[in-house]
Amino acid sequence: MFAANYYPRCSQPDQAIGIPPHTDPGFFTFLIHNGVSGLQIELDGKWFNSDSPKNSILVNAADQLEIFTNGRCKSVKHRAVVNEERERISIVVANGPSGDAVIGPATALVEKDGRAKYCAMKYEEYVESQLTKSRIGGKSILEQQMIFPAN
Repeated sequence: MFAANYYPRCSQPDQAIGIPPHTDPGFFTFLIHNGVSGLQIELDGKWFNSDSPKNSILVNAADQLEIFTNGRCKSVKHRAVVNEERERISIVVANGPSGDAVIGPATALVEKDGRAKYCAMKYEEYVESQLTKSRIGGKSILEQQMIFPAN
């Protein structure tokens, strides 16, 4: 997937958001921007600016990596915000498996952990679900894939 994003200057940045909070469906997402900050990352319920240098490539771990590693690597929840001083431009390239690939936790990690923490699912169904039913009961698609241990 390839996307080019344009965020114009905004006279009331506290009243607008560029892209709402989300995680990406694939394995990794690569982002390059014009030097104007605006990407924020959530950690422990707080938002932090991701101030990467102009023309650097920022790499985010995405949902399929979290599923494949049985939760060892976490998908990065992020959002884009606007500012009142400068326009921001970013280019995003996301990758993932083929659409018919079934992705679940790696067998070796499941054996080591004693159980799978996520359900396996066809990648195209995962992406479709993220686009059409992104929140059910307040849970993201990634959270819906989690398997909780029996009590």
